[in-house]
Amino acid sequence: MNTSYRTVPVLSSKIPSGIPFIIGNEFAERFSYYGMRAILVVFMTQYMVDAAGKLAPMSDSEAKAYYHLFASITYFTPFLGALLADGFLGKYRTIILLSLVYCLGHFCLALDDTRTGLFVGQILIALGAGGIKPCVSAHVGDQFGVGNRHLLSKIFSWFYLGINLGAFVSMLMMPWLLKTYGASVAFLVPGLLMLLATAIFWSGRYRFVHIPPAGMGFVNEALSGEGLRCLGRLGGIYLFITMFWALFDQNGSSWVLQAQQMDRVVLNTEILPSQIQAANPLLIVLLTPLFYKFLYPALGRFLHLSYLNKIAIGLFVSVLSFGWIAGIQMRIDAGFHPNICWQLPAYLLMTSAEVMVSITCLEFSYTQAPKTMKSLVMSLYMAAVALGNLFTSGVNFFIEAPDGSSRLAGADYFWFFTALMLATALGFIWHSRSYQEKTYLQDAT
Repeated sequence: MNTSYRTVPVLSSKIPSGIPFIIGNEFAERFSYYGMRAILVVFMTQYMVDAAGKLAPMSDSEAKAYYHLFASITYFTPFLGALLADGFLGKYRTIILLSLVYCLGHFCLALDDTRTGLFVGQILIALGAGGIKPCVSAHVGDQFGVGNRHLLSKIFSWFYLGINLGAFVSMLMMPWLLKTYGASVAFLVPGLLMLLATAIFWSGRYRFVHIPPAGMGFVNEALSGEGLRCLGRLGGIYLFITMFWALFDQNGSSWVLQAQQMDRVVLNTEILPSQIQAANPLLIVLLTPLFYKFLYPALGRFLHLSYLNKIAIGLFVSVLSFGWIAGIQMRIDAGFHPNICWQLPAYLLMTSAEVMVSITCLEFSYTQAPKTMKSLVMSLYMAAVALGNLFTSGVNFFIEAPDGSSRLAGADYFWFFTALMLATALGFIWHSRSYQEKTYLQDAT
């Protein structure tokens, strides 16, 4: 590694100088990813063409299945990124390399509106976006030393705010670009933002702490008794998190398709169905500081708000969110056309659950991982996201009838997932009580 790069944090009580470059990179990268993902279902069901250029859209169930299959692959590939980062290249070089692959994926989508272009583009994006995920999260933690470790929780919340600001802007812009200028332009813009994200990250290279790859030391620690126990204990927790992601990521698929059946006029302006997703990142920006400054301290007077207790509360809140969506669908099934704003309480509840589950898991995962296994543990957490989306994809492939209709139609679809989430939340409470008895699992100080 270049000897001019710092390999240990500077002794300081201030925010590390490389953090703004990471957050700026994350803003642009998340704009790229969520902007592309915001229009995927609409593209697959309304804009996709065949090799002859004729319109050849997917059915709703098929589009949901492929949407969640793509999301699943994106969250499995972090294992590849973790192996490259922790074992061979280091986090910085891995992020730069896979970011270039990421850019190629966006440009494939922009150049080819057929299934071939869709699948090739999605594979490249899944490799790039997924591969850098555990590296970027762990790279944030690497910037901190003993003197400023107390700022880690605050910076992880800022990091998450950067993610959601980028997602909010792109989720409003990309559906409009798709409708106004077509698929090529709508997919090209996220590609350009990904190039910008790569450039921002590269420009901060001399301000970062570059933790050298551990080589065989990484493999030895991962396969050691303590390493395997660490992965096993965390894996037991993450299995329960899979169902949260099976529900959460449907705000880009089944919730969008539900919005197409609703009255979309708000203040004399028509909202595009896929634009309603922007409520999630906007609410994250608003709710995250409220949780950390007010709600957590208030709840802390009555409960011990450990990492696992926060997650448990979040899982129950997600049950309420999906139950609300199921209730809306019952109204639609009865022949009514409720306004699209009726989805906003569900977004409020699900976003609150995201703050308690996702942000908490990011910090929990980093603090519980051995030094040489930071990216690997982050990738294990992201495998929970992958399994949740794989489950949703499998359900949608299974329920699709030969004629394109669904065997689990209407509100039954949403009540099915609501019941599964309730069972998962109850199971998590039972498991986490025994889990907290282990000394290894105490919240890091």
